[in-house]
Amino acid sequence: MTLVTAAAAAIVLVSAGASAASADGQQPWTVASGLDNPRQVSIGAGGTVYVAEAGTGGDGPCVPNPEDPTATECLGATGAVTEIRRGSQTRVVTGLPSLAGPDGSGATGPAAVSVRGNTIAVLMGLGGNLDKRAQLGPDGATMGTILTGRIGQPLSVAVDVTAYEEANNPDGAQVDSNPSGFTDVNSKRWAVADAGANAILTLGGNLPDATIAVLPPASGVPPWGGDPIPAEAVPTNVVTGPDGAYYVSQLVGFPFPLGESRIWRVVPGQAPTVYASGLSNVTSLAWQGQTLYAVQFSDSSFLSDGPPIGSLRQIVPGASEHPAVLAGLFAPYGVAISGKTAYISTGSVLPGGGEVQALNLR
Repeated sequence: MTLVTAAAAAIVLVSAGASAASADGQQPWTVASGLDNPRQVSIGAGGTVYVAEAGTGGDGPCVPNPEDPTATECLGATGAVTEIRRGSQTRVVTGLPSLAGPDGSGATGPAAVSVRGNTIAVLMGLGGNLDKRAQLGPDGATMGTILTGRIGQPLSVAVDVTAYEEANNPDGAQVDSNPSGFTDVNSKRWAVADAGANAILTLGGNLPDATIAVLPPASGVPPWGGDPIPAEAVPTNVVTGPDGAYYVSQLVGFPFPLGESRIWRVVPGQAPTVYASGLSNVTSLAWQGQTLYAVQFSDSSFLSDGPPIGSLRQIVPGASEHPAVLAGLFAPYGVAISGKTAYISTGSVLPGGGEVQALNLR
């Protein structure tokens, strides 16, 4: 599934008026602004911050919106990666494919980024299958893949995540791929959270591509009440923990039940286990030493009125309640930590209205 289209359709694309505040009264500060649908954040050499921008779509080709069959989303070369260094921001990658509706909100495109030296890897979202990608033509052929290359030079496909889903379909459900987060295994191999496939994959390099976990379906009570109904697991990001295991964030699909998102601990060859529960709409994770932090895209239901106001949470292992380190964030999405500073992308459903906020962690 696409992760933010439903939320984007429910908001007015103006300032949300949210006032972010940390638990100890600290105020975050803005290190980047004017971003187009910013998603996952990462840290490069020397504490340089990178953020994937999903773009604003374009003039076509156009395909049906997977969350609203009456609407369309159109392709454009508006996806990008922004580098934040020494108080300035620069788009170091531009011209990547992006799908969005006419207003450019809730786009699908660059979802995550990793930089090692001068080599960059960009994870591209899709929200569909190979047939959908074919409808986009040659300009959309790199959606649902991992692109790599030197910063400042053309990127090429290193891994085709959507082709893996088409060939293997790990959860046995509808063939659907929407890569949304990844982490380096090494310079040529990645662990990928595929939100559409409900699976965590290891892809690339000299080893065989593999499924290392399929998250079990969840359930939730629909907004009209009644008995719980099945909901897709929707993994959103994967990071490597201090113990070497993978940790996976979860959003949970329609009816987007509050408190049913979990953080999963994944060890290849073993069944995934619950590391923390009681969360909602989690889109990103980051470790600071032995402490895990998570972003909640919205602390209320996607189906409620009003804009998505979320938070950064400090995860308590094994618990179902997790304190808000920073609350009142408008549509936050990604988080990365360098030293004692957390960097959070906000306004993740907005064309030109996205930011990266920084906060000193205690």
